Amino acid sequence: MSDNTASRRTFLAAPLALQAVPPASSSPSSSITTKVLGRTGLQVTTVGFGTMITSDASVIERAVDLGINYFDTARTYQSGNCERMVGAALKTHRKSLILSTKTGKEDKDGALQDLETSLKELQTDFVDIWYIHAKSRSAQLTEERLEAQRIAKQRGMIRFSGVSTHAGFDDIIPAAIQSGAIDVILTSYNFTMGAAIDPLIVSAKKAGLGVVAMKVMAGGFRRVKPGDPLYPTFKKDGVFPAALRWALRNPNIDTTIPSITDHDQLDENFRCMGAPFSSSDSKLLAEQRDYIRPLYCRACGACTGVCPKGLPIPEILRHVMYAEGYGQFAMAREHYLELPQAVRDVRCQDCETCAVHCPNQVAVAQRLMRAQELLA
Repeated sequence: MSDNTASRRTFLAAPLALQAVPPASSSPSSSITTKVLGRTGLQVTTVGFGTMITSDASVIERAVDLGINYFDTARTYQSGNCERMVGAALKTHRKSLILSTKTGKEDKDGALQDLETSLKELQTDFVDIWYIHAKSRSAQLTEERLEAQRIAKQRGMIRFSGVSTHAGFDDIIPAAIQSGAIDVILTSYNFTMGAAIDPLIVSAKKAGLGVVAMKVMAGGFRRVKPGDPLYPTFKKDGVFPAALRWALRNPNIDTTIPSITDHDQLDENFRCMGAPFSSSDSKLLAEQRDYIRPLYCRACGACTGVCPKGLPIPEILRHVMYAEGYGQFAMAREHYLELPQAVRDVRCQDCETCAVHCPNQVAVAQRLMRAQELLA
């Protein structure tokens, strides 16, 4: 790493009850829109690039050529190989781009060591945003984790601090705001959950935090899969561009990081910038919502009942989503095998009935058994 620290630095149709922010501005290309990422002052394209499941560096390189300027990765993605690929792809463009990564480490020293490794793999002296990764409870914003971010800022290793969350929004987002130490929130946000989380996003924006949306495709579940003769027809329906446009329509979402695996997806997502959310989009997403209702856990925390065997249900359902929605079996199994052995040993078929019920009609028991069948 260089010693030159100076170089481091109601669903769908319902009206949004949102605090307005300045409208997106146009970049030199009329196809590109940008927003300021809260108090960071960073000017980000409203469609960024989530690299979690990207394996083709040429897609990342072409995204830069198109004008996308925000790229997100994490220390754990693809067992560390993702950061290495992203670093190689972005190396010659680093000065003009905004780059974020994440750590899930609990202790200060472990987190800082993660960051040192990330900078080495990314071939950069600093990252613009460093997230405390995948937290859902205020208690997880520990002083050690926040201290690691403060030290990293002082050393010029990061410019801004963030926290990412898949669940527990009504606890973790207020805690991030109240901490005074978090600059950016990276949160799940999609057409299945807007009404529940919108007020929290408004609060974050009022406090000056940047807001980045992930999981915008609500699991990526398709009625037909690649290779099926009907797949090209289904793609033309545009469910996933509609989902991205739904997220982009919210003036309090600064940018989005949809996962992008190939050039077709890149083109599809790029064209969503500046495109309006339409009545036909609303109809498509209503149909998609009905289709994924039993499959997709939105991690809303509204389950009734408690699993007597202590299963972390939203987490397990997210892992099986990676396998069936994203088509990433290896990644899903890797995450599943990180669960405690006692959790992995549970078999839901041993229970006569499931104690947990989802108000959104997710088939909890069936999805858990599917995860155990595929991943245990």
